[in-house]
Amino acid sequence: MRVTRRSAATLIGASVFALPAVAQMSGTGASVDTDARARAAIDSWYRLVLELVRHTPTYSPPVASRAFGYLGVTVWEATVAAHPGLRTLAGQLNDLAPLPGTAGTPPDHGVILNAALATAVPVLFANTGPTGQRAMAAMADRLDARATEGLDAEIVAASRWQGQAIANHILAWTATDGGAEVTNMGFPASWPAPDAPSDWVPTSLVRQQQTPLLPNWGKNRPLAMPAGDACPLPPPPAYATEPHSAFYAEAMTVHTATANLTPDQLAIARFWSDDPMLSPTPPGHWITIARIVLDVEDADAIRRADTLARVGIGLADALIACWQAKFAFDLLRPITYIRAQIDPAFTPILITPPFPEYPSGHSTLSGASAEVLTALFGPDQAFVDTTHEDDGLPARSFASFREAAAEAGISRLYGGIHFPAAIDRGLDQGRCVANWTNALVTRS
Repeated sequence: MRVTRRSAATLIGASVFALPAVAQMSGTGASVDTDARARAAIDSWYRLVLELVRHTPTYSPPVASRAFGYLGVTVWEATVAAHPGLRTLAGQLNDLAPLPGTAGTPPDHGVILNAALATAVPVLFANTGPTGQRAMAAMADRLDARATEGLDAEIVAASRWQGQAIANHILAWTATDGGAEVTNMGFPASWPAPDAPSDWVPTSLVRQQQTPLLPNWGKNRPLAMPAGDACPLPPPPAYATEPHSAFYAEAMTVHTATANLTPDQLAIARFWSDDPMLSPTPPGHWITIARIVLDVEDADAIRRADTLARVGIGLADALIACWQAKFAFDLLRPITYIRAQIDPAFTPILITPPFPEYPSGHSTLSGASAEVLTALFGPDQAFVDTTHEDDGLPARSFASFREAAAEAGISRLYGGIHFPAAIDRGLDQGRCVANWTNALVTRS
């Protein structure tokens, strides 16, 4: 089953013009609810960004995770500027220098947020199509009109200036992380032939995918964790072809599971597939979960900024850690091994992604996101995940974030694209990544 892709023009246009109403006091120069205007800026830009991820071809999961990481930092630093009692991430995140100070006039939270995001998003999504470009420009103008209505001109000018200065400071920081340029959709022009039977080999007939996606992504500078190898994994089970071996047993687990899927297991595999260009990608799925829980809580703008910054940072670091391990171990995919050793006709229900197997990216980023959200909302926070309702997939209910992460991980077994060890140890790696994110201090 392939999820039907939504119309880019219809949905991006809807995200621009479905802005929340904001109550204001006419003629007083003051907003009745400053927080409502700040929330409108955060929520409206994130709705648009989730659509841009879906409709921008280069936005594979690692690239999307990077964007969410830096957008979260931008939102938080703009929030800190409007609320001086909060703690900046400068000095806590790798190489992030102190941000520009105020121009003397305290900024308005809604105006500074919109100015910062209106500056950052078009750079991070510079290669999106004409519809996305129009949507970003319309969003910036419409939100600015909403945020500035009734405010003193001096406050508006100072807020815009500082929002732009914060975004430009962060954008300059992003340019040095190693992931700023993605050429040829992330696929290198050439790749060494495998040296051992355990090495990854292409699983797609697409010419571009005869080399692996973003092989150097694990060398990028992380945000919170000290280096890409800060959360190391033990090696996967030793490669072997003997039926009594542990590796053969892993492959048999995949083969047996995919041959006997229940309706619910099939639904799980499809729900968490999150294919690029057909979904907001796995990082966007977890951003959506965070936004769902924030909406249920009716969280204020500061809570939203803190949560989205932490989840974004965790996602960005998780896929750096995961990619570092993937290319350190360079393990072949189940479809390659099973067709050679067990069943030549093996065809899993999901398309195998074009990069090495160990560990599971879904598991690493889900493990990280679940631990970040658990630290923020508690271990028993139930929620209903409606991420794919517009795509025709029913919502799924979870008793906790950890339960959702476990299901996201096991979905890759049901899909036939990961061995069990990649799933279990990917979840472990994600928990390790989250420790660095959860150690960040955002309140004085």
